[in-house]
Amino acid sequence: MVDDEEVLTGGHMDPVVRVGDTVRRMAGEWTPAVHRLLDVLAGAEITQIPRAMGVDERGREVLSYLPGRQLSNAPPDVLWSERVLVQAAQLLRRIHDASEPLVHEGSLSWRAPIREPVEVVCHNDFATYNLIERDGVLVGAIDFDYASPGPRLWDLAYLAYRIVPYVEDAYGAQDLDRDDRLSTLIDAYGTSASPAAVRACMADRLDDLRAFTLKIARRTGRRELLDHAAMYGRDAVRLRDPAVAGDIR
Repeated sequence: MVDDEEVLTGGHMDPVVRVGDTVRRMAGEWTPAVHRLLDVLAGAEITQIPRAMGVDERGREVLSYLPGRQLSNAPPDVLWSERVLVQAAQLLRRIHDASEPLVHEGSLSWRAPIREPVEVVCHNDFATYNLIERDGVLVGAIDFDYASPGPRLWDLAYLAYRIVPYVEDAYGAQDLDRDDRLSTLIDAYGTSASPAAVRACMADRLDDLRAFTLKIARRTGRRELLDHAAMYGRDAVRLRDPAVAGDIR
């Protein structure tokens, strides 16, 4: 690594470094599809995303750097603010809508599986740790590497899991009205899906995430991922119990 490279946190799967006003990370056969998606989103005047800038001399993809703080690292009054909740849902909707022309481009090779019903290109990790805020305002979404075509609800449900929140390890969220926040999120995105449908999809999403996390843990030997997988399993069980779905602490 050269002297002007700064290792960034959040690269939980692949190493991510900052070089000046750019971000460098491992490229793969999925990179052309991701860059095509980012170009389409930029063409739709979505400014809160990285810009694709090709690959560097080491074969790493090059993206523009979005200044700010990961929302997951913000204090509770920012992290759980209704303004940020609404902004996140609205940004996800804009990304989904702009991505629709790509869902049937058969020449694109995605890193993550394609899921039915195919409606949009899902980010597949649209969560607080991949959202960027500045001064209490949501200003960006990053880490599109695992994007792939799928249903809108797949992304919306995972965003709800992290930002309503239903995740077990959420901090400073004890007094939040989760039923109210979920309804606000659904309305801000603009879908007719019911809260029960979102929670059901959330549980299915966590089943998938648990299996994926266990696979990565076996491959890498990272034992902390076993704790993550166990948490996803517990949260999925709670989400499937209507008596406690709105009372996860």
